[in-house]
Amino acid sequence: MLTPVTDADGAPFWEYAARGELRVQACGDCGEPRFPPRPCCPHCQSFASKWRAVSGRGRIWSYVVPHPPLLPAYAEQAPYNVVVVELEDAPRIRLVGNVVGRAGDPLDSLDPGRLRIGARVRVVFAGGLPQWVLS
Repeated sequence: MLTPVTDADGAPFWEYAARGELRVQACGDCGEPRFPPRPCCPHCQSFASKWRAVSGRGRIWSYVVPHPPLLPAYAEQAPYNVVVVELEDAPRIRLVGNVVGRAGDPLDSLDPGRLRIGARVRVVFAGGLPQWVLS
């Protein structure tokens, strides 16, 4: 399983995920959501920020299905999907992840033929990592 690399700006994202919550950073002044987390708002240049809960619903914006040869740690799970999900309630935010059959399933648990651009997904959590399931 992947282990997130955290920094001071992104650490709250992973802390919320470990509790089963999907939150994105938003500007504390203009309210614009932003991802990846960063210290300064790209819209108003404010350094104020807050973490806003989002529904965890979205649509597949893009995806790829890697086949071997891959990094050795992932070769046995190939082929698996890597998706970019556009969040329903924050459409400028796109998160990278995997669509699985259900929370905690292996990366190769979903037939890649079931994936489509625009397919609706919802977030689930396994071991503090967000994953996606078709909805």
